[in-house]
Amino acid sequence: MSDNPTRILVVDDESSITDFVSYNLRKEDYEVDVASDGEVALDMAKRGNYDLYILDVMLPGMDGYELCRRIRSFSNAPVLFLSARDTELDKVVGLEIGGDDYLAKPFGVRELIARIKALLRRAPAESNGENLGEEVIEASGIRIDEGMHVVEGPNGPIDLTPREFELLATLMRHAGKVLSRDQLLRDAWGWEYLVETKTVDTHVKRLRDKLEAAGVDPGLIETVRGYGYRFKLMKA
Repeated sequence: MSDNPTRILVVDDESSITDFVSYNLRKEDYEVDVASDGEVALDMAKRGNYDLYILDVMLPGMDGYELCRRIRSFSNAPVLFLSARDTELDKVVGLEIGGDDYLAKPFGVRELIARIKALLRRAPAESNGENLGEEVIEASGIRIDEGMHVVEGPNGPIDLTPREFELLATLMRHAGKVLSRDQLLRDAWGWEYLVETKTVDTHVKRLRDKLEAAGVDPGLIETVRGYGYRFKLMKA
């Protein structure tokens, strides 16, 4: 086990939820802090250097969506939303503003732990000081160093969340090939349960926006209607 335990911030105004979640996470040897208010949680997040955030959507004052937006201004650590609001629109909004996963209440311990582990597996390797020797991928002017968790375009580094990083790496690893949404979920998310393929579309949109902001042609990620996506190989 690492000398630096994984740190998780759980934010929910229901003590029954924070007690339940924190108890089960500590059993998994995670270090857990708890907050019941968005403003307090934001202050803790700025000081705490957390590896993962679990946010309720309906919080007093600052809601979970706004809290996620603000966390994204200084951290790319995975964000898992917990909410009793379970419509497709709620999930899409959560993903579009920077969340990595969305779990509806009520939920089971096994699924919660599985999703947390999946998110943390995709988090940056440098967070625990390790370089696991993953490959360097280069295509169409973009370079990905998987070990250092760095993405560089023609104008310099591109700042991506762990989920966006894995999505881009998966597409580039298979550059020129069409990948179905199901395949992207398996390879980039590592999930094989209860995940909607619309999640892929939402993350592709965010990834394209970030590429464009970094001076990279967002059209490098092509939509193949009725099937999925392809990373376009540019001729030298």
